[in-house]
Order: sequence, then C-alpha cells, then structure tokens
Amino acid sequence: MTKIILCGCNGKMGQAIVKAVSERDDCSIAAGVDLITNCGYDFPVFDDFSKINVEADVIIDFSNPALLGALLKYALDNKKNAVLCTTGYTDEQIASIDKASEQIGIFRSGNMSIGINLLIDLVKKAETVLGAGFDIEIIEKHHNQKLDAPSGTALMIADGISEAMERKPQYVYDRHAYRKKRDKNEIGIHSVRGGTIVGEHEVIFAGHDEVITIKHQAQSKEVFAIGSIDAAVFMKDAQAGAYDMTDLVKAKK
Repeated sequence: MTKIILCGCNGKMGQAIVKAVSERDDCSIAAGVDLITNCGYDFPVFDDFSKINVEADVIIDFSNPALLGALLKYALDNKKNAVLCTTGYTDEQIASIDKASEQIGIFRSGNMSIGINLLIDLVKKAETVLGAGFDIEIIEKHHNQKLDAPSGTALMIADGISEAMERKPQYVYDRHAYRKKRDKNEIGIHSVRGGTIVGEHEVIFAGHDEVITIKHQAQSKEVFAIGSIDAAVFMKDAQAGAYDMTDLVKAKK
C-alpha cells in the first residue's frame, strides 16, 4: 500500500486524484496540502508542509510552482520521493529539482497521460522520416483558467521533436512580431485558452502539397489523475534520481 501526500488536494486535479485513489486498493491518501484545510476529506489537510505529522511514502504535486521550495525541503528532510505534475517552473526551479534528485527520487512530467507520451514518440519518428522538407507547428488548447502558456506538454512535444532534428530549432511563440518568411529551422507553438477544454495537443507537419497531423485529446482529467497515481506507486521504493513517463512505461511492460 502506497501512502500519498497530495499537494493541491482542493484543486480540480487534486479532486480528480482523490476520487481515483478511492477506487483503488494499492494506495491511499495519508494527507493533503492546500491553503483551504476545512474541506471534508477523510484525511487531514495542512496549509504548510512543515505542519505535516502523518507517515507517508510519496508526494504527488498538482499545485503551483510557488510551493516548490517548501515541497522540496520537506521531501529532502524526510527522504520522501515526489511526483511533480505542476508546470511553469523557472530555470532556477528546474535546477533545484535536478539537485534534489541527487538525494531523493523525483518523477517529473509536464503531462501524466500515457497517450501524450506515445504522441511524442510518434512525432519524433515523423521528424526522422520527413526531415527538413516539412514545417512543424504545434497547437495546444486548454481551459480558460490555465495560467501558463505555452503548456508544459507543448514544450515536451517540441523538445522531443528537437531531439530528432539534425540541428537545434528555434521555438517561435508569437509570429505577429515578425515580418519575415518562416525559417525552416523553427517550430511554431501556439496557445488557445477557452471554456472548459481539458487539453488538446496537435502537431502539424506541413510539406509540399501534403499535411500530416498527429493529435491527442484528453476527454477528462481522470487520465492525468490515473497517470500521477501510477507514478506515485512506481516511485514508492525508487532510488534517488530523475524519472519521467518513459521510466513508468518501461516498468509497465
């Protein structure tokens, strides 16, 4: 049984994780961390990591980058592995995550869907086959409450494609500032925010007289909740180091 500390337990993703955990028998939520502590859960909720007084195995974080410092301090002080699902980290924060992974296990992914990670494998293969003859554009769509743009997933996809390219591309986010033809060695990344869109990511390979589109659409937050819980169970006894969805997929084979 994996005992989980859920950071951001009152958010939409936190609520989805609570529901998904209640339907499983291999894990439970030992405590939550959130600014609102009186929320009717059957586990204690603390407004600060320093106040946690229950035993747990691993942390799942679906909150805000501002909480990273307190989370890492608690994880390092108590030797707890962590699953970081939050996006929008600064370069400095990413460096602190990398440093912490020298002492504890840290699983980090901009998207917890196995389907998205399959999409990344497919677009890397497409880049290898199609090459420089095709222009690449990424369109990501999310609900109107999402704070960061582009999404962490869109950047994951772009980074995956970049790995397969012969030379590192330029990421272009805002074309209206440019008055020139599209450069061959660039990836366009576009963000749409509206309504209750859970998450859509589309990669367009536009060549001469043909277009190839690879797309993933999340129908509910449950797919991300399940992925994060699977990652937490996987990380319970993991050694110190940096982990991502590739490691989880390999473990499932």
